[in-house]
Amino acid sequence: MSVIFWFLYMLKVSIRYAVIFILDCKMDKLEYTPEIEEETAEIFKKLEGIIPEEEWPVHAPHIAAINRLKKERNAVILAHNYQTPEIYHGVADLVGDSLGMARMGAETDAEVIVVSGVHFMAETAKLLSPEKTILIPDPGAGCSLADSITAEDVRMMKSSHPGIPVVTYVNTSAAVKAETDICCTSSNAVKVVDSLESDQVIFLPDEHLGRYVASKTDKKLILWMGSCEVHRLFKPEEIRELKKSYKGIKVIAHPECTMDVLEEADFVGSTSGMMKYVDESKPSRVVLITECSMSDNLAVDFPETEFIRPCNLCPHMKMISLQNIYKSLVSLAPEIEIPAEIALPARRSVERMLEIS
Repeated sequence: MSVIFWFLYMLKVSIRYAVIFILDCKMDKLEYTPEIEEETAEIFKKLEGIIPEEEWPVHAPHIAAINRLKKERNAVILAHNYQTPEIYHGVADLVGDSLGMARMGAETDAEVIVVSGVHFMAETAKLLSPEKTILIPDPGAGCSLADSITAEDVRMMKSSHPGIPVVTYVNTSAAVKAETDICCTSSNAVKVVDSLESDQVIFLPDEHLGRYVASKTDKKLILWMGSCEVHRLFKPEEIRELKKSYKGIKVIAHPECTMDVLEEADFVGSTSGMMKYVDESKPSRVVLITECSMSDNLAVDFPETEFIRPCNLCPHMKMISLQNIYKSLVSLAPEIEIPAEIALPARRSVERMLEIS
């Protein structure tokens, strides 16, 4: 079974690099010169073994150009933990989960923030940095979970359950956040739910995260049937097979997975929680039950740990590339704008969460 996992992983990685190469050929070609090779040598040394050497001439010219443009534009690049290694380690200034990125971006003196993530992440960055120019290299980079619910849906839930507070996961649009009493993350969801006085809570939109939270609190949660297309693909039998194939492996899973998957895990936590677990526990062999680029990124930072990769890729996250990051910095577009009537209540729901956290 492990051979099949590895084959599928390598096939998906090969397809991704093929797409990157095609995109590179379609836009103005940046040349890979000896100067560029020297300029990016330290970055490639860090990524050696993660990115094939034959792929580096595709990435290096854009990495060099982006890192120069950042200085000219007084810009920083935020990269989510699910971004590809050439972005995460090659050009990102700040990395983390969706809320962590936004908070770090707000603390910088940069005038421009490029969000290497999906659309709702760029909106969250704009909510916390309204005075900054927030760019998203591909505005079409969505999210199956965020797209599973609308502001109208939230209003319907509130009318069906009057007086019951609404907790909304940050993996949602600003319009949905604006209809919310308070936001939460996967790491603080239990704490946020327990902070409310009501015995019942409307929890939106991830049904699997909601069930996990419900197992950790005495409150009754009213759930929405949304889910992440990456995390819902994992199956408990897959986890059991991994444990058989790799003796002593530690399984750490994201709470957006189904409960039967979480029951097989040694640790359940957010992406930042997963990173902390690897850092503190230093497992010799681990599998991250989440989007597989995170394993590539952590493998760079924790070379002593062997990362087994049952690879599920997020197609939306992979819409962000070095090429469109570069184009975004050149044109200072596409820019995220949020109407004031949405931004003000959405920001308030995020700030309430931050006060509790």
